[in-house]
Parts: sequence; C-alpha cells; structure tokens
Amino acid sequence: MTPKYYSVKKKILEMIDQEEIGPDGMLPSEREIMNMFGVSRITAKKAIDDLVKEGYVYRIQGKGTFVKNDKLNQDLVSLTSCTEDIIRMGMTPSKRLLSAEIITADQASMRQLHLCSGDKLFKVKRVYFADNEPLNLTTTYLPCKLFPGIENFDFGVESIYNVLENEYGTRITKATRTIEAVLAADEVAEILNIDEGEPILLFRAVTLGIVNGKEVPIEKFKTYYRTDKLKFCINQVR
Repeated sequence: MTPKYYSVKKKILEMIDQEEIGPDGMLPSEREIMNMFGVSRITAKKAIDDLVKEGYVYRIQGKGTFVKNDKLNQDLVSLTSCTEDIIRMGMTPSKRLLSAEIITADQASMRQLHLCSGDKLFKVKRVYFADNEPLNLTTTYLPCKLFPGIENFDFGVESIYNVLENEYGTRITKATRTIEAVLAADEVAEILNIDEGEPILLFRAVTLGIVNGKEVPIEKFKTYYRTDKLKFCINQVR
C-alpha cells in the first residue's frame, strides 16, 4: 500500500510540473495541505520534508516553503553580489579562488578606472557555485592605490564588497554593465563544466563608490555566465 505522504508528495509535484505553483512560488502551508488532501499534520510535514530533501523546494525561516528555481534570477536593476543573489534564490553559494595577483594597469583599465600610467591593479579570478554547480567565472580588477593591502585578504573566503565596505569604508553606489552573447572558449568551458563553443553570456561592468567623500570608479569585472543557470529580471515602468 502506498504511504499517504507519498501520494501527497506526488500531487504537489504534479502542481509544480503543471506550474500551478511556479518557480519561487510558495507552497500551501502544512495546515492547508491537511485540508486539501484530508491528511494529518504528520503526513503533510513528511511530504514537504521529502520535497525539501530531494531538492524540489526550499524553506525560508519564518516565511514558508518555495519551489526551487533551476535558474538564478538576475536582477539587472539592483546592485548585488553574486553570493547575495544565490542566497536570495534559496541556494547554497560557494566559490573557489583560481588566482590573485598584482598587475600593471593597461590602457583600457587606466581609462575605465581613472588611473595613471604605471598604476597597479589587484586582479582576482574566481568561480562561483550554486548548490555545488558552477554558475559563473568572474575576474575582478581593483585599484591598489584606493585599497592598499587589498592583496592580503583571502578572497577564496571573503566577499570583495564586504571587504571594501567594512575594511575600507567604501560606499558602493552604482555600476554600468554591458551584456553580450559569446561562445565559451576552452578554458572557460572547462571551468564552467560545459562544452567548448556553447553559448554563454559575458557581463562587463565598472562599479563606482564613495571613497574619501568622492565618487570614483572602484572596480571593474568581467563575468562569464552559464545560460542554462541564469534568467533576467527587469522591472520597467512607463
């Protein structure tokens, strides 16, 4: 005989498959499930617990249980970090530091970050994961003259924005981003665990912030995103 909780779980999965409850949509509460299917609280809880364990849904303490979205919802208006976006989607973020070095700014960086000839940049390359799946490859460039000693932080663990805000007193204000579709080169494809030549998205950005009372360029970065793990959210008004 099929356990009652399994039948309830199957019916909830059908609701998800038919998009009666869409991505990031909230599941009925335990009490609502009890009333919908005529089952006990223990049965309702067991069905939801199984859905959480199997990765179909996720819980947010004090708010409820939500359908997991396979794609990261990238808000193009809000200025948030990749880690913040992953957490907001109910996924577990992680990252791996690939390299960190001090380099001399090239002409493009001098122009974008208002630097002089010979100025140094701290270059950090990292890969970000959502629920242990590679999401993007990001290379960040920070002006050393604005952030002396920046190379001493472990950005395999630390958040760049947290360090800039909390250790250097920087207030991050805005960014200009460009987005283009490109084909994954061999190195990028290997890191992101996709096929070489697969379409991906390339983000380029220059970020501004308040340093010593003045708004200046504080960072530039480029990010290669897997297209099967990302969707855009743009709020428009007229």
